[in-house]
Amino acid sequence: MGYFQLAIALVMEVIGTNFMKASVGFSKPIPTLLTIIAYVTCFYSFAQCLKEINLSIAYATWGGLGIILTTVVAVVVWHNRVTIPELIGIGLIVIGVVICNVSGN
Repeated sequence: MGYFQLAIALVMEVIGTNFMKASVGFSKPIPTLLTIIAYVTCFYSFAQCLKEINLSIAYATWGGLGIILTTVVAVVVWHNRVTIPELIGIGLIVIGVVICNVSGN
C-alpha cells in the first residue's frame, strides 16, 4: 500500500504543478483551486506512504520521478524546450534515485 500511496502523491504533485502553471500566478481561480486540491492530496498521500517506506527512499523516488514526469508534461502540454544540460541533470537525478532505491533494500 505504501508504494500505491507514493504513486498517488507523485501523480497529484505533477497535476498540481501543471495547474499552478495554468493558474498564471494564482490569478485564475479554477486552476488555483485545483492546484491547492492536488497538493493537499499529494502531501496527504505522501505522508501515508511514509508509514511503510523509508523517508529517503520515498523522497528520492517522489522527487526523481516527479521531475521526469513534470518535464514530459511541460514539453507535451506547455511546449517547453529542454536543453541537453537539463537532460543530463535529470539523468543524474535518475541515477541518484536508482542508487537510493538499490542501497535502501
